[in-house]
Amino acid sequence: MRLSITSCVKFVHLIMAKSLWPGEGPHSLVLCGWNDCVISTKMKALVQRVTSAKVTVGDEVISEIGRGMCILLGINRNDTQKEMEWMAKKLLNLRIFDDDSEKSWSKNVIEKDFEVLCVSQFTLCHVLKGNKPDFHQAMDADKSGPMYQEFLDLLSKQYKPEKIKGGQFQAYMQVHIQNDGPVTLDIDSPSIPPPKERKPQGPPKKQAQSTSKKSSDEVVIKETEKLDITERKND
Repeated sequence: MRLSITSCVKFVHLIMAKSLWPGEGPHSLVLCGWNDCVISTKMKALVQRVTSAKVTVGDEVISEIGRGMCILLGINRNDTQKEMEWMAKKLLNLRIFDDDSEKSWSKNVIEKDFEVLCVSQFTLCHVLKGNKPDFHQAMDADKSGPMYQEFLDLLSKQYKPEKIKGGQFQAYMQVHIQNDGPVTLDIDSPSIPPPKERKPQGPPKKQAQSTSKKSSDEVVIKETEKLDITERKND
């Protein structure tokens, strides 16, 4: 069933006004096109495994790293402390590096003692209107600037401050990335809490079947004993 644009807009207003969407308060906006209705994502990160990376503004080098990962961070207009904490933990625990025996996808940036370059990138929060990108999902600069700095501080607290580097917020930057692999991951924070993991149901079922079989065997044995006793009495 297709929804009209008017219906979609009304649905958005209902969610934002009544906070009917799962979770605390209003979440992502509903984006409507001519043929569909899509729920927008939240905080976004484009992660690249690098051998080196640096940020320059004009001829000045703002920051640079050696081996590690370069993160382009898109802050959504509805992002909160929860999204920041989830994203910071997820990024620092990504197993995108080899271990000492060259086993792939085994170690995270902390275990390898590598560096992190995190650059604010509002264009990740885009919506295409035809061929033109629209950035109304991105958080306003007066709010996203402090949040970006808070995100860097959060990474520093969970790792080592000297290993975390950033860009220059709202500056026209050149980001030089030497992608290693190449390895690139696109990560979105969840819009609602993920469901709890369900315990495997295999072993209990087998145990139940085994118990049931054992019980039926015991019944057969008891009935056989009763018949044997009856026959002896008749004799």
